[in-house]
Amino acid sequence: MSTTSETGSEETPARPEGTAADSGARDQELGAAGSQLSTAPKEELPNLPALGVIGWARWFWRQLTSMRVALLLLLLLSLAAIPGSLIPQTGIDKTRVDDFREQHDVLAPIYDKLGLFNVYSSVWFSAVYILLFISLIGCIVPRTWQFVGQLRGRPPGAPRRLTRLPAYTTWRTEAGPEQVREAALALLRKRRFRAHRAGDAVAAEKGYLREVGNLAFHIALIVMLIAFGWGQLFKSEGNKLIVEGQGFANTLSQYDDFKSGNLFDVADLEPFSFQVKSFTGTYEATGPNKGTPRVYETELIYSEGAYGEEKKTTVEVNKPLKIGDAKVYLVSHGYAPVVTVRDGEGKVVFKDAVPLLPLDANVTSSGVVKVLDGYRNPEGKKEQLGFNAFFVPTFGGPATGTMLSQFPALNYPVLALSAYHGDLKADAGIPQSVYQMDKTKMKEFKDSEGELFKKLLMPGETMTLPDGAGSVTFEKDVKEWAGFQVVQEPGGGWALGGSLFAIGGLACSLFIQRRRVWVRAVEGPDGVTVVEMAGLGRSESAKVPEELGDLAGILYDRAPGVPDADPDSDPAASADSPDPQAAPAEGAEKP
Repeated sequence: MSTTSETGSEETPARPEGTAADSGARDQELGAAGSQLSTAPKEELPNLPALGVIGWARWFWRQLTSMRVALLLLLLLSLAAIPGSLIPQTGIDKTRVDDFREQHDVLAPIYDKLGLFNVYSSVWFSAVYILLFISLIGCIVPRTWQFVGQLRGRPPGAPRRLTRLPAYTTWRTEAGPEQVREAALALLRKRRFRAHRAGDAVAAEKGYLREVGNLAFHIALIVMLIAFGWGQLFKSEGNKLIVEGQGFANTLSQYDDFKSGNLFDVADLEPFSFQVKSFTGTYEATGPNKGTPRVYETELIYSEGAYGEEKKTTVEVNKPLKIGDAKVYLVSHGYAPVVTVRDGEGKVVFKDAVPLLPLDANVTSSGVVKVLDGYRNPEGKKEQLGFNAFFVPTFGGPATGTMLSQFPALNYPVLALSAYHGDLKADAGIPQSVYQMDKTKMKEFKDSEGELFKKLLMPGETMTLPDGAGSVTFEKDVKEWAGFQVVQEPGGGWALGGSLFAIGGLACSLFIQRRRVWVRAVEGPDGVTVVEMAGLGRSESAKVPEELGDLAGILYDRAPGVPDADPDSDPAASADSPDPQAAPAEGAEKP
């Protein structure tokens, strides 16, 4: 059996010899058989648009809906997301944004004008996002209709000269042409080719999943874009710090901070509540990972709706509590020393667990204790008290000279307090942070040396304020608190499904090759049947010649070859029109 296997382009095999006119002639000979094996639009020479608004609009639409522009917009969207990861964002951490503005007097105004502190809501990011969305739709719709048309149609008939194709083989057999065509049709269909009789040949095509995967990938991108936009418009995200024994109800007023999308409605908040029973944290005691959490979990009792049944659960890092569309994440942890404040007469004016914010991995913490009501100074006048608090769960001892924790667990807790009195300006109607103190109208308590009155306290110890102003006791009970983030972001399931489909579609488009095979069987001048087989793939690949050889071997067994009557004869030329340039066929041999 004579075989030729050459690597060619998508439409016709590329050969080093021949002029451009010869190449054009070969393309014309292939006709429909050499048409594109994909739904990608054909490249056209750029033409200047016609004068007028309609002409320019058509030109702009063609450019916008080209796959090249879609890929460019996708790249721009990826680049546009980089500032959102590197520059602090107002919607995520306003405090860091304020700190950045204080530290960068020159850059901050520029970033404000460019919208870099709120990238994902900026005009330019939205413009790229919307243009990409339109471009993808403009690319996919016509390609989908074209692919549907290909599925409804049949593989194109065999070209006149099969020898022009990249993979080709031929032999002579005593089996009749009709018998060979029937055997070829059955073989190709068994190999899951779409095959049919087309004149004196059998035409078959395979690999449509490549185009299905390509279209699925781009449709999945659209689904992901819609899911992302939907989630940003209707999402909500709030944070709440809760001390052991305290609870939370999912209402707007309960959050420490809350942000939402432009179309979010407070009525969309999932109705639930929960109480923090306990927090459990264990840490590596030795080795290079000393202080790294081993167990980090919170035990909750929660209920869904206003009268839901109470249930017990444990929330861990990256294992949130899911209630409807809401997810409750455990995001932080710290300590809340219990502090008791008494006035000069010994009356308790404040007693509560005061949550302090951690400053480092070993939970060195700081905050303030505010006594807003019920306190009177030794003269009997109403005043407010404020204490700067610094807490370490594991004190290194006086020899260290610093108030830095040595370990995150409560091994040697120490509380440092410095005392102030006056007006905390809490009645001014301006919201204040519970972790900071406004000292503009506060006065320092002075020690015997005229310095700020402060003291280190261990659990159970008391600090007596000067001049009979009262006392502060650090109770032996040190509670822990857990920080939760409650997130409602619709569209997350769609985004996940879109990403999975995108991966599957990309895999299909990369690993599946679309190809065509033709089998022609005609009676030669000597009455012996001449069989020709040829294959054409979408791209240069060894798979088409290998597959053609495999098919030819099976078909050869069903229609064995016979020696040529004339070694110099050309069965391809006899089966088709004579051509002096046709390659001479060798004697038929089983491959």
